[in-house]
Amino acid sequence: MPAKKNSVEERIEIPPLNIKTFVLTIVGDSPLIVHAWSDKAKRMMLEKQTKKATAGKEIRKPYVEFADSLYWLTPKPDLDGLSDEKAAEIIDKAIPNAKFGFPTVGIKAAAASGGFRSKVTKNKTDARAAFHLQGIYAVIEGTPQIREDMVKIGQGTADLRYRGEFPTWQTSLTVEYNERAMSAEQIVNLFNIGGFACGIGEWRPEKGGDYGRYHVKIG
Repeated sequence: MPAKKNSVEERIEIPPLNIKTFVLTIVGDSPLIVHAWSDKAKRMMLEKQTKKATAGKEIRKPYVEFADSLYWLTPKPDLDGLSDEKAAEIIDKAIPNAKFGFPTVGIKAAAASGGFRSKVTKNKTDARAAFHLQGIYAVIEGTPQIREDMVKIGQGTADLRYRGEFPTWQTSLTVEYNERAMSAEQIVNLFNIGGFACGIGEWRPEKGGDYGRYHVKIG
């Protein structure tokens, strides 16, 4: 008769996470240029990928493109079918009472990249796992204005882009972090480095520009 094997009951203990939150405010040191994907741009991309016939180039409407580039947190005015002059009139009236945002994932990426580039963290993954930002968008405090830029779109071809720019801006972020992995002071340092070395938005330092730089507001 075979001998019975001794069964050893293993007990697994999971150490609790020490999750804390704090509010951090960043203040722009250079203008923030935003460029949200418009419904038109996404439709054109899909048509190109599915090889659908297009109706050709439409008449450019700079103010409509400007409105489409913004991340509206309040309802965006309906500009469908309007002339650009009429659209400009409606947008100018809407902006003072509107709220605008910026994707928190982009702000978090700047902090993670800044920490890695300055060798504060070993890699970007460690920083991304150590903290999170609440909400999909951070509210941008500031008034956007239209800007026109000449851009290259490949093979020496140039085109004009109309986007929103916040000349002065700031935003407050709710940071959720695991104190066992990183301290609040270390995370604040990551944001401060990211604001100087990487920035957010279009033409930021990380992409060869000087826009979207910021610093952490203390006090």
